[in-house]
Amino acid sequence: MDTIIFDAEGVVIDTEPMWDKAQAEFLRRRGVAYDRDKLKHLLSGRSALEAVEITKVECGISGDARLLSEERMALVRQQLEEHVGFIAGFMEFFRRVQPAYKTCIATAMAEELLRIVDRRLKLSQLFGGNIFSLVALGLRSKPHPDIFLHAAQELGSKPETCLVIEDAPHGVKAARRAGMKCIAITTTYDREKLRDADRIVDSFAEIGAI
Repeated sequence: MDTIIFDAEGVVIDTEPMWDKAQAEFLRRRGVAYDRDKLKHLLSGRSALEAVEITKVECGISGDARLLSEERMALVRQQLEEHVGFIAGFMEFFRRVQPAYKTCIATAMAEELLRIVDRRLKLSQLFGGNIFSLVALGLRSKPHPDIFLHAAQELGSKPETCLVIEDAPHGVKAARRAGMKCIAITTTYDREKLRDADRIVDSFAEIGAI
């Protein structure tokens, strides 16, 4: 193992509560209650536009998907500007592994949101610019393995020497389809939904030796 690929949201950065608040407000404006258990796993790893299309179908919402996506993204931007931070334990873990492993972020996060997080948390400095966005690259969303295979290629790594750290079922499936090992962290989903991972941990402190 010579490469660690981090998902961004729910692994490096603590954005999931912000998405929940934004989604709840977006639906409240339309008289719909946010059923997290129903929607969360369906939206995970999707682009902003895909997430809105799914929300329209699941919640019976009408309207232009692009306009709805812009409204939803504005709510998320506000949350990020005010509250974004690192997942507990991430920085300690990163400082431990960074000298010995190639590292990068591979994410489905929208570019505009990624820029906000980068500005506030200096992600580019941490990862030496190795931040890969499937949206910016025009790749298929997770659970397709495209973003992880792209990251490995960019870092000059073989899939079998890569470890992916994920928080979502679609991400775990994408890692497995890429032929990579995967550790899932329960920051967003319970262990049952993450059961396809090689290991499941509740925090970075539990990972120990790789």
